[in-house]
Amino acid sequence: MDDPLDEKLVEEADDKPDDRQDEKNKTIRTGLIILAVVIIAAAVYYFGFMKRPKPAPAVPAPATEVATRLEGQASEGKPQPELPPVELGKSDDLVRQMVKEISSHPKLAAWLQSRDLVRKFTAAVDNIANGLSPKKQVDFFAPGGPYKAVKRGNQYIPDPSSYGRYNPAVDVFISLDPKACANLFRAFKPLFQDAYKELGYPDSDFEDTLVRAIIELLKTPVVEREIPLEKSVVTFRMLDPRLEGLSEAQKHLLRMGPENAGAVQLKLREIAQALGVQDYRIPKPLSLIPEVQK
Repeated sequence: MDDPLDEKLVEEADDKPDDRQDEKNKTIRTGLIILAVVIIAAAVYYFGFMKRPKPAPAVPAPATEVATRLEGQASEGKPQPELPPVELGKSDDLVRQMVKEISSHPKLAAWLQSRDLVRKFTAAVDNIANGLSPKKQVDFFAPGGPYKAVKRGNQYIPDPSSYGRYNPAVDVFISLDPKACANLFRAFKPLFQDAYKELGYPDSDFEDTLVRAIIELLKTPVVEREIPLEKSVVTFRMLDPRLEGLSEAQKHLLRMGPENAGAVQLKLREIAQALGVQDYRIPKPLSLIPEVQK
């Protein structure tokens, strides 16, 4: 069957009286057709039979570029971007860069001058999830000065000034952006998993442990009245057995005072929601009136 395009060209040429011009046009048409066939054949051979070249390896994006994408995608509700590949032992600089996205509080930057940040955070979370004190891992924001109590009658009560020692840490914590925290955690999750394996949990999901730690702290009652204390050998113990029976992690939160503890728990609830924790798993606020010992 003749090509329709060729028929059209022939009809246009028949209108011209010059036979030489007609012959020239036919030659041009034939050459174009041959050239088109050659190009098509070459393309079929190249894409159908030859191996396609491998794409060049992606160049890791600088931390600043990833931080910009993280901020924009978090605000638009887009999936978390991947971070540049980095080893656990060399991740401190990237952590310091990326953490700027969750809070601009100047105190946070000072704390992040510590080393092995991912390992310390992972160990602290694991301790809290198991009711243990995270003091050893987060010593960089330990409150200044000793815990104080004042004597009232035959017993002691916490000195309100002791609560103020935790104000800087609480101010930093409540400055965190919950959604940015969740996005940043997911971005760093492979590193957290590596650190968690080092702690002896090769098959456990660290995100589950993080959620357990949040729930552990949210189970701490907020005590709005003065807590009766008695002096022990080293420090003070709470006379109410319900409070003295709390885990070490919960007692640390309690020592921050009712206002600080309430503010921390409010932010923890927001972070839990940003992580997608179901509402029924998030403990409701709990208040407790301590027993008065006579």
